[in-house]
Amino acid sequence: MKDAELQALRKEVKRAKRIASEKAGELHDLVEERLPQAYKDIPAVSQACFDACEAWAELNARLNAAEKEATGA
Repeated sequence: MKDAELQALRKEVKRAKRIASEKAGELHDLVEERLPQAYKDIPAVSQACFDACEAWAELNARLNAAEKEATGA
């Protein structure tokens, strides 16, 4: 993988991490501020958080593999 591709992947991982953190914050806000009235929002908010975290994990794994390959380790 070329340096430019690695940089792009790093940027994508950083963006995915920010999105996952935002979704985690939304879940936290739901728990701290809106429950029990908004209990029906739990499945959608938690699924969005899970999906964002899973997307980050997959990208991060790709980045780790690419960096390992680039260093020849």
